[in-house]
Order: sequence, then C-alpha cells, then structure tokens
Amino acid sequence: MNTQKLMNTALNSLDAIGYRLDQYGITGKVNRHNLAAFIMLEQKHLEGEWDSIQVRLDRRRAQVEGLVRPVLNQVNRFRGAAS
Repeated sequence: MNTQKLMNTALNSLDAIGYRLDQYGITGKVNRHNLAAFIMLEQKHLEGEWDSIQVRLDRRRAQVEGLVRPVLNQVNRFRGAAS
C-alpha cells in the first residue's frame, strides 16, 4: 500500500468519525482540517523549542570559550617563556 493511499484512508476515516460524532451532537471539531491545523501548530511549536535549545547551546558554548581562552593564552605564554 503506498503512502498516499494510506493517508487518504486515514483522512477519510477521520472524517467519518467526525461525522458520526457530529450526528450524536458530541463535537463538530474532529475533521481533517482541524487535524492539519493542529499538526502545523505542533510543528511550529517544536521548531520554536528546537531554536530555543540551539540558542541555549550556543550561549553555553560562548561562555565556555570565554573561560577557556584566557587559560590557553596563559599556557601558550608559559610555553613560549620556557623555550
């Protein structure tokens, strides 16, 4: 079964479930459009979380480099004086 056929089957089933629930007066919010909106919203949320993690990582990397650089400079200076 190819991906497109599987996706169409899943979306048609979702529409059928939403239609049945709507007939029983439970909800009218279960359909492929709301599912797609939810997925896009979560995708953007995850992209934002990933960007936040990247920024925190870059900040920590800069902090470590700021601490290590003076130490390396001192070591190099000492090595130069010892030669």
